[in-house]
Amino acid sequence: MGTIISLDKKLKRSLDKQDAIIRKRKLLAVRKIFRCAHCTSKCEKCGVMITVDNRSNLPTFRIPYTFCDSCTEEYVDYIEALKGNEDSSLYWHNDAWMKVWATWIEHQGAVDSYLKSKEFEQLLDELKPNQT
Repeated sequence: MGTIISLDKKLKRSLDKQDAIIRKRKLLAVRKIFRCAHCTSKCEKCGVMITVDNRSNLPTFRIPYTFCDSCTEEYVDYIEALKGNEDSSLYWHNDAWMKVWATWIEHQGAVDSYLKSKEFEQLLDELKPNQT
């Protein structure tokens, strides 16, 4: 007679495997959000690594993002353009350029809102090590 297979054990192994796959997907989702959205060692706009040489020297209270020098200048130009103080010598600062900045800032706000959502908080809670 053959070996008797325990269906309960087989079902439990299958469920454990599914749980591990779901947990891994959750961890990857959280890791991607934090790596992409809140890395303090790269420019939030262009992604270049920020070093002592390309770190912005402008006061941080004016800029709510981590930018390299170039993106800092562009952001300040964008804010000035919103105030009506455009520099006509910067011909590439056209309507499309303004839309790129507006859309990027809107995206940052959406990411921040998502990170503060109750569902994301629930995801973080589910990923905490079990405390027994």
